[in-house]
Amino acid sequence: MTPRSLTRTMLAATALGALAIGPAAASGDSSRAAAAKKITPAGVGQVKLGKTFAKLREQFLVGRLRPGCELSGPNTRFARLKAPLKGTVDFTKSSPRRAKRVTIQAGAKARGVGIGATISDIKTAFPKAKVDHSTETLFGITLVKIPEDGGGRIQFAVDVDIDKTTLIAVPNIAFCE
Repeated sequence: MTPRSLTRTMLAATALGALAIGPAAASGDSSRAAAAKKITPAGVGQVKLGKTFAKLREQFLVGRLRPGCELSGPNTRFARLKAPLKGTVDFTKSSPRRAKRVTIQAGAKARGVGIGATISDIKTAFPKAKVDHSTETLFGITLVKIPEDGGGRIQFAVDVDIDKTTLIAVPNIAFCE
């Protein structure tokens, strides 16, 4: 190999290596890219309650607007969250549509408590948490509500069969059946 072709080969290998690693690692910011987003009473990560659909879409935080639960009427709408979050955002019925609820299935934590946490994990992080067993028979979940004075308006759904959190919502979990 000539020195010139060797240089081209090395440049090509370096470029392919950078593409394989991905943009987060190439910028030296891999730890922040992989970190879970923060759930607060105001929302999840950059997805804040009260933000318009147009603003969230412009920031590439949500997907397209879709019809919501039929029981809530014909004007209900939601959008799926974009990665690294997994879940949905419910919007108001009036224009401009504003985020009124964020439901998380993966990618975020509240005080270190995320999907897969137990009720005791939630109560450790949120001592004022209120456990509601009334939904166990009908829906197969235990609701754990965090009051405003206990860390915010956040609600956890804990599956009764596996005793693990399967949903987290701000301010509450919506039921549509």
